[in-house]
Amino acid sequence: MRTKWVRTLLAAAVTSTVAFNATAATDFPNKQIQVVIPFQPGDTDNMLRPFLDRMNEFLGQHVILNYRPGAGGGVGAGAVANSAPDGYTLVGTSPGSIVVVPLANKDIKYTPDSFEPVASLAEGGLMLVAPSSSKWKTLNELIEYSRKNPDGVTFSSSGAMGITHLLAEAFTDTAGVQWRHIPYQGSGPAITALLGGHVDLASTAIAPVRAHIDAGTLKPLAVFGVERLKAYPDVPTLKELGYDIGSPTYYGISAPAGTPKEVVDKIYKAAEKVVAKYGDDIAKNLATFGAQIKLLNPEDYKAYLKQQRELFSKAVEKLNK
Repeated sequence: MRTKWVRTLLAAAVTSTVAFNATAATDFPNKQIQVVIPFQPGDTDNMLRPFLDRMNEFLGQHVILNYRPGAGGGVGAGAVANSAPDGYTLVGTSPGSIVVVPLANKDIKYTPDSFEPVASLAEGGLMLVAPSSSKWKTLNELIEYSRKNPDGVTFSSSGAMGITHLLAEAFTDTAGVQWRHIPYQGSGPAITALLGGHVDLASTAIAPVRAHIDAGTLKPLAVFGVERLKAYPDVPTLKELGYDIGSPTYYGISAPAGTPKEVVDKIYKAAEKVVAKYGDDIAKNLATFGAQIKLLNPEDYKAYLKQQRELFSKAVEKLNK
């Protein structure tokens, strides 16, 4: 009798929880939504703010940004991973914070599976750049030199085991060459080192080098994405140059794992409406950072993050040997 009574209580609890979640999803949202940006103001919020600032129109509630930097994005993302899966606390997602940080830092307790992808919103793009005075006019010239001079080329990144570092390592592995990595604390010092002639090239986001490219002091050799960027239509992708690697950098929003599908879909639909109504204005805003709109639904965004996980897992494994 006791066993039957316990089973009855458990069944009632499950039924009550399901009913509560269904009601919560139907009423969503009935209060403001916060999006945690796991970095200082800059790259990630530049990509997301043009969308998030307009989503209240279609959700009927304010969407606010909450900056929680630290541990390469791990502090803010970790806080969201441990939040209630109700759609009211989201995280500004990038491959760096959601995929790379937990792979590279054993102290980080979350994984990409700790999140429910909601939407990709923008493509930011990463590239390899060199001084305009460099003796290598193209990436293939650089690779030819690198094969004859192992460890004869140095490159800077915004930090060891960060996304700009790991993408360059993944590329050199694909190309069969060795470059010597010189890490810096942030993109600013990494580009300053390049401009000062302390390194031969840099693996970088576009925003820190855009003004220097436009001024003619730096030249882009290739972009890491699978398609050319609208801001730099003359710069080839690595795949175009014959290297089997393509890693676009998409910025979006994710919820804690377990967030009801109905809630995730409501947030995505709001993002979709924002792009439909304000897409032209958003595209102009993003273009100032060398970025562009990249709207992906929850399933496609999840597939993208899975692909990123596979790519960076191999790069981290290589460096840990």
